[in-house]
Amino acid sequence: MRLLIMGAPGSGKGTQSRALTETLKIPAVSTGEMLRAAIAGGSETGKQAQLYINDGKLVPDGVIIDIVLHRLGRKDCENGYILDGFPRTAAQAEAMAASGMEIDAALFIDASDEVVTRRICGRRVCGCGAIYHTEFKPPRKDGVCDVCGSTLTVRDDDKPETIAERLRVYHEQTAPVIAYYREKGKLISVTSRDDVEETTKAVLDALNRG
Repeated sequence: MRLLIMGAPGSGKGTQSRALTETLKIPAVSTGEMLRAAIAGGSETGKQAQLYINDGKLVPDGVIIDIVLHRLGRKDCENGYILDGFPRTAAQAEAMAASGMEIDAALFIDASDEVVTRRICGRRVCGCGAIYHTEFKPPRKDGVCDVCGSTLTVRDDDKPETIAERLRVYHEQTAPVIAYYREKGKLISVTSRDDVEETTKAVLDALNRG
């Protein structure tokens, strides 16, 4: 199955893509993870991407398309894949279709702006890779990592002013992709829940019905 997961930042699409990877036995391809790796590696592409991400803006289509199409050409994607974070614009969707890498279904994880803001604003991260949430997954000691004892921080793209801009950009540029796949008869919509397992069950039920 060639599946796309769509939704606003903080809707839980990344978490669901990992769950579906285990169930469907196909790789999840996250543009966010690829971009973060490029940023951490200090590459020129990573430096450019960092500027856009910190401002809550989408990385330009040309950069994303090249990265994703190269990834989907690998052998582990021969039997299918799960796309997380691409395509985010109608132009990207059209470029993907033109490349011959058309998807079988577009899964939309629906979450309101209020829910998204609450989830993202509460996120705390550690340099060791551990991730916490002030409401859903608090550390044992406030502001301190359970794993290594380091001070937890808030990523620049998790701050309220950046979240508001990310949501504005999402609604303006990404929402039309929902209509794009709805018109193709490939859209499957599931409401995001705070309980991850409940959302996963709803997703699997929807895919089976589809």
